[in-house]
Amino acid sequence: MAISAKDIAALRKATNCGLLDCKKALTESEGDFDKAVEILRKRGQAKAVKKAGREANEGVVVAKVDGNKAAITQLSCETDFVGNTDRFRDYAASLLDKTIAKDSNGDVTEELASQEKEDLVTMIATIGENMQIVSAQSWTTEGQLHTYIHGNGRIGVLVDVEGEIDEAGLKAIGMHIAAFNPSYVDETGVPAEDIEKEKNIFAEKAKGKPAEIADKIINGSVQKWFKDVCLVNQPWIMDDKITITQAYPKASVKRFALCKIGK
Repeated sequence: MAISAKDIAALRKATNCGLLDCKKALTESEGDFDKAVEILRKRGQAKAVKKAGREANEGVVVAKVDGNKAAITQLSCETDFVGNTDRFRDYAASLLDKTIAKDSNGDVTEELASQEKEDLVTMIATIGENMQIVSAQSWTTEGQLHTYIHGNGRIGVLVDVEGEIDEAGLKAIGMHIAAFNPSYVDETGVPAEDIEKEKNIFAEKAKGKPAEIADKIINGSVQKWFKDVCLVNQPWIMDDKITITQAYPKASVKRFALCKIGK
């Protein structure tokens, strides 16, 4: 039977699939619109499975604050071309809205990925690239929440701060986290096994030294390592002679989330 341009256009609008794919599906279904939709969905799932193993190191990080709630979401794709399209970024924005709407206070990545499974398959099938929800955090706090986005969404930070601090200070903390890439707020957040692992590495370097000197080398090296991985131990971005705690003695960072494209 003849397939009209009107039918093809209607199917494309409903599925966001290409014109040729829509025409083939309508032909195969002998003009049955619902069957054509099902055909395209199945083909989309197959395409998505094939693309699932491909690296997706581009994308965008989006974040926002709404009163005492905030969210940050990272959506990845394969190329920066797709990552900069309106359709991809609109989808990322919709994921952010769903993330902040969740009645949660922490990591909701798995929950969101499960919820979005079918829509993600459709996006992969129509865009033609692998896509992944890399991270999704939904927070509620009695403190102050702030987001910082850098490089057109290549780096994003969400931070939760208690105490006295102004908007400029919150922004500076976000900038610092984006630039210095800490893994923990302070030493109490570092897993004991990680500290022990580092001590063992430094102990190897101190072999052959007298015990007292070896202990000083190990402890000093651990403290230096803390400056690399702990936010409050790092030299402050605005003045490397002090720390964030010294810059804002009446405020404390309770937690932060850092998302980076390509990480």
